Amino acid sequence: MKLHELRDNPGATKKKKIVGRGPGSGKGKTGGRGIKGQTSRSGVAIGGFEGGQMPLYQRLPKRGFVKPNRKQYAVVNLGLIQKFIDAGKIDASAEITEDVLVASGLVRRKLDGVRVLGKGELTGAANIAVTGASKGAVEAVEKLGGTLKVAQAAVAAE
Repeated sequence: MKLHELRDNPGATKKKKIVGRGPGSGKGKTGGRGIKGQTSRSGVAIGGFEGGQMPLYQRLPKRGFVKPNRKQYAVVNLGLIQKFIDAGKIDASAEITEDVLVASGLVRRKLDGVRVLGKGELTGAANIAVTGASKGAVEAVEKLGGTLKVAQAAVAAE
């Protein structure tokens, strides 16, 4: 078999039916859309409409609650902090604050603060001061002789 002999399986592709090209084509005049009405026109938007019956999304019960003023934290893992320290973008000898993380490009925006999580490994001692941290992250940093200060009160003052 050569490259120019390649063919698709018979029946794998169908030719598109061309509509609106006269009565002889079988799809002329209305183009298979029936007569009048919303669906015969362009720009039809009746996604969840069920012919007047109460739509499924309205029949199902509402669940849960979304707190409108909830805090949203920028999340950083220990492994990423270590990666940036290795790359020389963060100085491990100085204190690592939220502003340092933003300046290095590890965090785009502080949002309501930065929260450190324990995924990944930190190889050396580091002094980190952020808004929040998981228990695992605090343990991992302190095990290496560093400190992870959590300043919840700083956010309330803003």
